[in-house]
Amino acid sequence: MIKYGSLPFIEAIALLRKKINLPTPTWDTIWQDEHMRSFTVAGAMTDDIVADFREAVRKAQEDGTTLGTFRKDFDDIVKKYGWGYVGSRNWRSRLIYETNLKTLHAAGRWRQMTDPDVMRSRPYLVYRHGVSAIPRPEHLAWDGLTLLATDPWWDTHYPPNGWGCSCFVLTASQRELDNQKKKLDTAPEIKYYEWTSPHTGKTHQVPVGIDPGWAYNVGQVTDREVVNV
Repeated sequence: MIKYGSLPFIEAIALLRKKINLPTPTWDTIWQDEHMRSFTVAGAMTDDIVADFREAVRKAQEDGTTLGTFRKDFDDIVKKYGWGYVGSRNWRSRLIYETNLKTLHAAGRWRQMTDPDVMRSRPYLVYRHGVSAIPRPEHLAWDGLTLLATDPWWDTHYPPNGWGCSCFVLTASQRELDNQKKKLDTAPEIKYYEWTSPHTGKTHQVPVGIDPGWAYNVGQVTDREVVNV
């Protein structure tokens, strides 16, 4: 079971259980927060293969299985269905494993951090840049940015903010800000670029620094749709 400190991620586990299996030809067949309502693997076009991948992700999430174990499941699924996937085996298996676990983890954290009792004592969120071999300049610039948890900037910039993004958010109290002699920041201006999907032909306005399809708050999906186990 994935944990943060001593807290089991009940919210994240519940979110995966609530997802609907959805075969899709490409990752952008569905867009942004629709991914938090549906379980998909790009190019997995039958109900059975999607269900098997979901079970492999469930094991990783609830039982804490490693990427190595997930890759064994990945190989078994590929062999069973003769699935012709895009990319190398190691890259594709890591992408499926990390994307699902990171987004579910982040969604669970959001629910914990924005719990009314938590927000009364720790009303601020601090953006932290994660470890990355090739850091995104914008993500580095946001490191340490401190805003109210209710600031609309988090609607589009709550991490992860792209493929392989390892940024995360921490809570902070007024006392901590005072001790650090830090004032509340002003949310950066959001600038956009235009991106057209090579698969669907649809054009989207995407915030600079965010990968296409990632400009949403994974946790707010669970805020809008109360999840229970």
